[in-house]
Amino acid sequence: MKRLIPHIYILFMTLVSLYPCQAISATDREQEVRQAVATFVKNKTSGMGWDIRVRRVIVSGDLKLPEGKIDYEIVAPQQWEGWGNISVAVLARQKDKVLRNIPVRVDVEALADTVITLQQINYGELISAADVVLQKREITYNSHLAARSTDEVVGKKARTTLRANQPVRADQVERVPLIKSGQIVTIIAENEVMKISVSGKARSSGAEGDMIRVQNLTSLKEMPARVIDASTVQVAF
Repeated sequence: MKRLIPHIYILFMTLVSLYPCQAISATDREQEVRQAVATFVKNKTSGMGWDIRVRRVIVSGDLKLPEGKIDYEIVAPQQWEGWGNISVAVLARQKDKVLRNIPVRVDVEALADTVITLQQINYGELISAADVVLQKREITYNSHLAARSTDEVVGKKARTTLRANQPVRADQVERVPLIKSGQIVTIIAENEVMKISVSGKARSSGAEGDMIRVQNLTSLKEMPARVIDASTVQVAF
């Protein structure tokens, strides 16, 4: 029996070295990587007021990393806004030493308030409050130009035919001009002590607040002016 003790001890030490009790498995490391990616997405999209959900995280490469605490740095394309399907690199570091560059594919869903058409709106038609509704829609594959408030589109004119049940983009609508090119207008100029008004002709069209070109009918001089209402523009004085 005494002769067997050294052999049993050697076998025990061999098993301990091959299967350490506190070793962190590759499965545990994969969960760490997934959590690091989820935290990165959360931080990148915080403050947007949107509903963000990480749908899939696909980890590639060898995750057999050493024991001990490991820090993970996520490197994503600079133009990535935080949603959609994208590949990122996860740098695993231990004591400032890069252990591995782990490729990860992440798919992120983003839901945001979006203006949706309730019915078809034809080219040139004015959009009323009854034509649109605000709904939560996935913006992952939609343009960032999608309108987020009905105020952005109601009262404006459709620049193209808008199909029903579709998001409305800011570039698909335009403000209705209050003043049209060739129209006779009143040009006013005023300061704290005086106000002057003369007749003029609009040389371009514009909505309220727009800057247009107008011509003073007395001096025939052209100048920029801001549209005040349907018949009045204001020039700097």
